Amino acid sequence: MATTYTLIASVTVGSGGANTISFSSIPATYTDLQILISARSDRSLNVDNVEIRFNSSASNRSYRRLYGDNAAYTDSGSALPVGHISGNNATANSFGSCSIDIPNYASSNYKSFSAEGVGESNESAVYKSLVAGLWSNTDAINAVTLYADGGSQNFMQYSTAYLYGISKT
Repeated sequence: MATTYTLIASVTVGSGGANTISFSSIPATYTDLQILISARSDRSLNVDNVEIRFNSSASNRSYRRLYGDNAAYTDSGSALPVGHISGNNATANSFGSCSIDIPNYASSNYKSFSAEGVGESNESAVYKSLVAGLWSNTDAINAVTLYADGGSQNFMQYSTAYLYGISKT
């Protein structure tokens, strides 16, 4: 079975930063979605979280996460973190990265996703994370919004996000 990736949209944060990175009017013509992020937040730490919302919904969400720096931790909850990125105290001009996979995003089933991310810095405490999440909603995903630290921080200039549609033929 051949798999084809099609770039649906991309965002590059401009001067002054941005509170969110959003994709809207996502067509329901693909099998799966993938989002790739290279980002840095203005949070005064070495690392920050990226969170996701589907169709602007902040309800019916759950996740389990394994993360760590020099030790391993787990947590779960009702927000939807998708990984760690670099914070403003990280090494200058370094950007963390996240990859988010959303299978069957247009189906009438609940929407699951998996994600991984890592901050980037020359520090000893740089977080890495693996996340499994669920949006318990049967609506097709037609919009995605990304937040730095749940919306309390901004993505810095030159942060990028790419939304791909995946077709399996």
